[in-house]
Amino acid sequence: MNRSEVFIAVAVADNGVIGNAGTLPWHIPADLRRFKALTMGHPMVMGRKTFESLPGVLPGRRHIVLTRSTGWAEEGAEVVHSIEEALRLANAPHVAVVGGAEIYRLFLPLADRIEWTEIQASPQGDTRFPDIDRDDWRESFREHHPAEGRVPGFDFVTLLRNP
Repeated sequence: MNRSEVFIAVAVADNGVIGNAGTLPWHIPADLRRFKALTMGHPMVMGRKTFESLPGVLPGRRHIVLTRSTGWAEEGAEVVHSIEEALRLANAPHVAVVGGAEIYRLFLPLADRIEWTEIQASPQGDTRFPDIDRDDWRESFREHHPAEGRVPGFDFVTLLRNP
């Protein structure tokens, strides 16, 4: 099989925050719908903490959990212990990397595309997205959504790796 396209799906606040105490520090229904649309039918690679933060196994997607913990197992999780093992197990044309921060850091060098939700807010948080060199990426799509009530403004952005 040819190499899978690896894409990262992430929502990042202006201050780099992606999580706080194992949860998202915002509730943006449109972002959740976009995440579902982007990942449906694709294997998702995530860390153990991200898997445990989900409300349950998300239908229509495989949950490949990359963890250092050799004894860890959960129903619905396909456990792996390396990037190579995760990609081999995924064995799919498109593989979604969905967090957390350490998993993003590990997969950034392999990512072909980032599906980025820019959150126009600076919430408190204990988890941040790794810094990326914007010169390595080009923006191919942007859709702005203004703030509405308690929902902060946000942009859906697609970044493609420069050749």
